[in-house]
Amino acid sequence: MSSALLRKKRIRDIIAQTEQPGSGLKKTLTALDLTALGIGCVVGAGIFVLTGVAAAQHAGPAIVVSFVISGLACAFAAFAYAEFASMIPAAGSAYSYAYATLGEIFAWIIGWDLILEYSVGASAVAVGWSGYFNSILQGLGVSLPAALTAAPGSAPGAFINLPASLAVAAMTYVLVVGIQESSKLNKIVVAVKIAVVLFFIAVGAFWVKPANWHPFAPFGWQGVMTGAAIVFFAYIGFDAVSTTAEEARDPKRDLPIGIIASLAICTLLYILVALVLTGIVPYTSLDSPAPMAVALNAIGQGRAAALVSIGAVSGLTSVLLVMLLGQSRVFFAMSRDCLLPPWAAAVHPRYRTPYKVTIGTGTVVALASGLLPIGTLAELCNIGTLFAFVIVSAGVLILRRTHPDRPRPFRCPGAPVVPLLGIAFCFYLMASLPWQTWVRFIVWLAIGLVIYFSYGVKHSKLATRAAAATIAAPPQA
Repeated sequence: MSSALLRKKRIRDIIAQTEQPGSGLKKTLTALDLTALGIGCVVGAGIFVLTGVAAAQHAGPAIVVSFVISGLACAFAAFAYAEFASMIPAAGSAYSYAYATLGEIFAWIIGWDLILEYSVGASAVAVGWSGYFNSILQGLGVSLPAALTAAPGSAPGAFINLPASLAVAAMTYVLVVGIQESSKLNKIVVAVKIAVVLFFIAVGAFWVKPANWHPFAPFGWQGVMTGAAIVFFAYIGFDAVSTTAEEARDPKRDLPIGIIASLAICTLLYILVALVLTGIVPYTSLDSPAPMAVALNAIGQGRAAALVSIGAVSGLTSVLLVMLLGQSRVFFAMSRDCLLPPWAAAVHPRYRTPYKVTIGTGTVVALASGLLPIGTLAELCNIGTLFAFVIVSAGVLILRRTHPDRPRPFRCPGAPVVPLLGIAFCFYLMASLPWQTWVRFIVWLAIGLVIYFSYGVKHSKLATRAAAATIAAPPQA
């Protein structure tokens, strides 16, 4: 059986899994729920943390332009995600899309990238969580030793970021024991985060000094683009909406709404926060894991800083939990296709959770968050996600050619131009990242390919089906 026929069968299998009554997940999420979920995932370490780091080290006040550029790249990819999600409403997100269109090896690369995105992304979120947690403690008159609050080399005497590691350990425990999340609870958390962001904008607007916006782009255009590649991390999360496809009431309608609406709302919030943040204090003073608190403390608004820190810790906790949860879902999807050993998704006999992979992931993330600075983590997470977006955008164009007659409840507008722009923008942002990030990414891909060719290619469902088809085929004369 040819690989093209196997991929077509794969698409039929995916659709059948999601449409068969009683075999899938409970369909309860509406367009509003999905939009709230997207905002809940997106509004996290990016807006609370990386805005200051990118402004101080790369873009200056022109970080606003960096957010616009990153938002455009994500918008092009979001339209591609929306078309895929309406056609193939299955768990697994980009992994499932790549499997259905580009073949198994690309699906493996995407899955391996998603592991990088969720693991490293969770580490970066944990570092941001630690920064605001320490800000709260300082407001209460408690100061942790410098050796226990930063990664080695990021501050004098720093040894480990202990609060970040402990936060990961706590969320890992919660995920192993099991957690019931409701749509109502998620909406409350999202409301708190949005309220904190709007509060910061409202309070900070009265302290903006236009002089702080000069020079606007102190590092030049290259700095703006490097800043865009780094704050791209702020947008990671809208694609998580597509992972809930099997739980949406009307995925063909609601998924595109949730993806695009959450991205649009978050882009507007980011631009406003960047303008206010760089207007309150000079951009050079924002190189901190808690830039909002730093800015408010600098203008004597200690109580406002404490309130923002509490909201940030609350919001970042939920993002950390979702990212660690998403990691286990990716492993589950890949194990279901036998690309990873079945024991990787072993379920706990009492808690009914994939405890082995959750504990393993939590251990690695805890070490990374304790020992690596947030800038390095964000860059590594971004390059993997950008590459995934490239493949999703390309997949839309390929599926238009290989399955032109398949119903598309939502069609990516302006195709093939928009998907091609998504590919070009994402590659441009990837090229703007430091070369060290490329080296780490290539090493990660190399490790993944070794695992795939030594195990996955021999045990996958596609390999099993191809072998069965060969055995069943009648001998040729």
